[in-house]
Formats: sequence, C-alpha cells, structure tokens
Amino acid sequence: MAACRHCCSCLRLRPLCDGPPRLLGRDRTLNQLQVRALWGGARFRAVAVDLGSRKLEISSGKLARFADGSAVVQSGDTAVMVTAVSKTKPSPSQFMPLVVDYRQKAAAAGRIPTNYLRREIGSSDKEILTSRVIDRSIRPLFPAGYFYDTQVLCNLLAVDGVNEPDILAINGASVALSLSDIPWNGPIVMMEASAENILQQDFCHAIKVGVKYTQQIIQGIQQLVKEIGVTKRTPQKLFTPSPEIVEYTHKLSMERLYAVFTDYKHDKISRDEAVNKIRLDTEEQLKEKFPEADTFEIIESFNVVAKEVFRSIILNEYKRCDGRDLTSLRNINCEVDMFKILHGSALFQRGQTQVLCTVTFDSLESSLKSDRIITAINGIKDKNFMLHYEFPPYATNEIGKVTGVNRRELGHGALAEKALYPVIPKDFPFTIRVTSEVLESNGSSSMASACGGSLALMDAGVPISSAVAGVAIGLVTKNNSDKGEIEDYRLLTDILGIEDYNGDMDFKIAGTNKGITALQADIKLPGIPIKIVMEAIQQASVAKKEILQIMNKTISKPRASRKENGPVVETIQVPLSKRAKFVGPGGYHLKKLQAETGVTVSQVDEETFSVFAPTPSAMHEARDFITEICKDDQEQQLEFGAVYTATITEIRDTGVMVKLYPNMTAVLLHNTQLDQRKIKHPTALGLEVGQEIQVKYFGRDPADGRMRLSRKVLQSPATSVVKTLNDRSSIVMGESISQSSSNSTQ
Repeated sequence: MAACRHCCSCLRLRPLCDGPPRLLGRDRTLNQLQVRALWGGARFRAVAVDLGSRKLEISSGKLARFADGSAVVQSGDTAVMVTAVSKTKPSPSQFMPLVVDYRQKAAAAGRIPTNYLRREIGSSDKEILTSRVIDRSIRPLFPAGYFYDTQVLCNLLAVDGVNEPDILAINGASVALSLSDIPWNGPIVMMEASAENILQQDFCHAIKVGVKYTQQIIQGIQQLVKEIGVTKRTPQKLFTPSPEIVEYTHKLSMERLYAVFTDYKHDKISRDEAVNKIRLDTEEQLKEKFPEADTFEIIESFNVVAKEVFRSIILNEYKRCDGRDLTSLRNINCEVDMFKILHGSALFQRGQTQVLCTVTFDSLESSLKSDRIITAINGIKDKNFMLHYEFPPYATNEIGKVTGVNRRELGHGALAEKALYPVIPKDFPFTIRVTSEVLESNGSSSMASACGGSLALMDAGVPISSAVAGVAIGLVTKNNSDKGEIEDYRLLTDILGIEDYNGDMDFKIAGTNKGITALQADIKLPGIPIKIVMEAIQQASVAKKEILQIMNKTISKPRASRKENGPVVETIQVPLSKRAKFVGPGGYHLKKLQAETGVTVSQVDEETFSVFAPTPSAMHEARDFITEICKDDQEQQLEFGAVYTATITEIRDTGVMVKLYPNMTAVLLHNTQLDQRKIKHPTALGLEVGQEIQVKYFGRDPADGRMRLSRKVLQSPATSVVKTLNDRSSIVMGESISQSSSNSTQ
C-alpha cells in the first residue's frame, strides 16, 4: 500500500506533510539513530520506526556501498539487505527490464543446506512469490518509458522465526530505490492478504490499520532521503512516442477502434483480429508519414490511442466492450463429476475463461514439506493441501514450449490455494492436491481456479466448511495532469483480459458467503485512494455472493461420502510381539506389501500403523496380506522358561537363524547364546543348516518384540544365564532357586 502526497486516504507515494514526522509517541519525533560513522567516506544513517509492539530499524551507508542504493531493514533479530542497481545506458528491450530476486540463506537461520552440494541451489516457491510481490509493488513507480536494465536483490541476513523477512524485504526495496539516484517515484508498501474467512468489516479495518503504519514507514524513509540528500539521475532518454505521431495516429484510427470496441458481437479472438487489422493499416500509413520514426514509436503510438479510446468508452458511456454494464458478471456455467475415475472434478466456465479442476487424494506421507528456512528454524512442517495451476499456450490460441512451472503459474496457483485453504478441514486423513488447468483464458483465471477448485473439492466429498468463489475488480481512471490526482474513475466487476491490459488495476478477492479468504492487488498507478479500495472490496463482495448462488445450483454442499473408487485409510494395531514379523527382516514384508498391493504403510506410534490404499480393492488385498504374515497360531502356546526343539534354517557370522515351528518367522540365536564358551562363528560348534538343537524360551523383548531364546542357558546355572538376558528376571528366578534350595535343605 502507498500514500498519496495530498491526503492520508491514499495508497502509495508520499507522506502526509512536509513537517518533521512524529512516530514514536504523542509528543516525540522520529527516533533518528544519528550514528555518523565513516565507512570508506560514506556516512552511516539509520532511523527506527515504532510500529506498536515492534520496532522497524532502517539503515544505509555501511553495507554494499558500490550499489546505486543499499539498505538493511531489521525487526527483532530478522534482518534483510536489499540492493538496487540500474544501468545508465538504455536496454534494447521495448519494455521495463526489471529483475527482482529475493534469496533466503540457510546461514541466516544458523544452518547448513541439506542438499548434496551443501549450498543454496535454485529458488524455492517462497522466494519466487516474494520476488513477484516486490516486483508488482515497485514496477509502476518507474517513469514511463524508462527502459534501463534494473536489478533489485534481497538477501536474508538473519532470521529469528518470529518476524517475517518478506515484509522487511519489500520495505528494503523501497528504501534502496529511494536512497539511490535511480529515477523512481516512491516509497511504497504493497497490499496482499490471506485471511481465515474474516468478516468484510474486519478486513477493511485491518487495511486501514495497515495504511496508518505504512505512512509511518514512508515518513521514516523520506527522513533518510532528506538527511542523505539524494539527487535522482536524468536518464539519457525516456522511450515515449512523440505527441505529433500520437495525434496523427488518433486521426487515422480513432473511429475504427471505437467501432470495434462498441461492437458487442465480438469475442476475444475476433476483437483481437479486428484491432490487429487496424493496427497494421495504421502503422503502414505512419511509416509513410514519418519515415524517420523508429518502430517502437509507431507501435507505441497505436497502443496509446487504442488504450485511450477503450478507456473513454467506459468512462463516458458506462459500457464495456462486451456490452455489459460496469457491475455485471459474465455468463457462468458449472459442471462436476466430469470423469468417474477421478476422486473429484469440476469445470468452471465464466465467459471465455474455462478452467478444469481435479482433486486427487494420497497418503499423508505425500504431503509437501515446508519452505527450507521455516524447516531450518521450526522443523519440518507438512502441508497436506496444495493447488497447482497450469496455463498451456493453447488457452490463448498460441503455441509455445510446455516446460516446468513458470513464475506466473506459481503465483496464480498460490493465490487460488490461499483462497481455498481456510475451508479445508485440518484433520482430513489424506493429502489433497487440486490441479487447475486453464483451457481458455480471457481474464481472471486464478479466481476461476478458486471457484472450480471449490466445486471439485465438494464433488470429491471433502467436508469443506463453505464454498469459495473469487472475482477480479478492474479500474479505469481519469487523471488531472496538472495535479497528478485521480479526477474520475470507474470500477469494473469481473474484468476481461483486455480490460486488465488497458485498465489501472487488477484487484482479485476471494472468500465465502461469510467473509474473505484472499486478496491480491495489482495496481498499475503510482497510488490510489483508500476510498477506491473500500469500494472495490464492497463491489467484489456483492459479485462473490452472486457467483456462489450460481455455483450452488450445481452442487451446494460436499458429497456425504467419497467416491467408491477413491482411496481408503485404515489404522491397524500391531503388538510389539508381532512387530518384527510384520515388518520383516530389513523391512522385507513391508516392501513386499507395498510393491504387490500399492498401499503405503506409515508408523504412527509403537504399536499403531496407518495403511493408505489408493482403492478399496487394494486395501482388501493388503488386509489379506497382513493377516497372512501376522498369522501365528502357536505363538500363544509357548511357555516362558520351557525348553523347545529348534531347527537351524541359516548360518550367519553373528549366529544361527532358527524356527520353533514351521510357520514361524526365523529368529536369530546369537553367538553369545549358543555356548558358554566365547565363539566367533557357529561352525566352531559344528552347527549346520537343518540341524535340531535344544533352546530355552524367555518370552519377548519388551523393547523390540523379538523372541528371546538361549542354548547356553541349558549348559549353565539358570541364574547367571538369565541375568544376561534380563536383569529383572534373573533376580526373580534367583530368589526362586534360593527358596527351592532352602526347602530341600529343610
């Protein structure tokens, strides 16, 4: 979020006044840590901003001084360093070449990476998502036509597990750019949220509180800027079309564009084709009229005029290019149970945006492990709900490589996942994966994924607490060029792709009939009044309820039970005496069980195992298998202290494997229990496979359930032999022997 230079009701730009900021109390000014230490000629400066129960410390001038701008932001014991560098020569790219990278270091948590290289490799989802939110925040504040390679790097220096480093990183980016000579119209803070289905009024109150404190951070940053005396560089060139070419383009194409944008029979493809035809004709005439103009000027001139015509129709006629009024939804169609074999599925169609969502259940062992820094600080945290978003090229009538997940797909999937997460039951016995594949795209596919995902979850029988829907709100503004203020505006419900492209905002909000679960604001202006934000939330809430009513006509609540072909999970009790047999030597039985039936077995506690089967038939097979390997009819007839005949089945270096009865799992009779003498190998006693020997049975080991047998005890006094097996037993038996001797003497 950001602040306007004129009033406190705006998001994104300047502080409320030019006077000294008052941040640390009713009668105290900003606490400036006026530490003026020399670091290679640069003066160290720092400020501290009181944010209620926490303090935000911002400093610059000590680290990374070769960067155009550098800052360290710290809260508690979490610290992030951010640097900003921008080239002074323009890029050949015809867009703003901005790169933002947020990187986490295991050393910041006092750990070493656990991968085979023992160093940071690749970027985690957390790092990519944080980089994206910073990019969206700072990009609109560069001057129009500023096509200079710019890089913002955020490095996690220390993390305490309490204060969120991504919040510090976005503030650090704002500080680094503000203190640099790079042309940038900040400082800011961005607005994005996940919520536990809270009421709209509470959500709005939270935003207002956030704006209040971001104003204080902005004032602190500007205090540093003023103290250091920052002077912004003048770029060699800003790549904007000349007014003369724009004016001529307007004459050539305005009427034809107006006709296309007011022809409501067009769909996405036909409208794009019609506009492209006008573009080609116009560009040809512009090249003849302005032979010296470069290609970018001609292309951008047409873009400027097309955007102006499109926006003027909305502002002046309150109509949109598909014929809807400003608050109407596109036509919505929903289907569920698309394919019987799937655990859950749904097709959500809103206008020309079509999303197929599927639900898959798997064992809790398949849960996603948490971010590596969170894991380093707090241990492994399992995530048993995930939503994966896919956007293939055919969704927009294009061709392209189908590779791994890109940053855009990751971001859209994360937003839809945040929208659904609060309604997922926390004690669900399976890991849930929702996949959302965009089959057609004409705006707001992430919110369509939230709607389709909600339908698919109910179709799968997941007892979600409430249905979830999402919608995107757009914005078209008219600005006062002299004052730089928003003079007039229109909010658009359920925007098309072209309305997102030509508009000023993509404001996505999701939730239930009760409240809000997720929000993401992509604002393309330097700042918007908080009044517009509140109106957008209200307009989205009305649309959200309307969408939920339509969805409820298809399926209004989760199915009472999961589908017959769905997975099942059962808990089995395995006493310690049977555990060795259940697991098998080296886990042989469990591996065989999983290979032959497809089930997954995980241990819950000492005597409890959880069995996950992908289908009921697999569970039936597993049940029979488990019954068979645990079958042990004669086990209960063994008598403690009795002598039995055992058959040697295998000779090992450490002892011999023996069986007391045919269906018994062979157990190890260790060298130490074969004879009174110390032997290194059973062959020293002449033992062979198939030979029968006498052994004494001493029950099961209470620690691991293994059968305790001894041959040595039959060749020595019982007291000393039993003592080597179980001290407590030796005492009891010793007392019993003593009493027997005493009785005999009497």
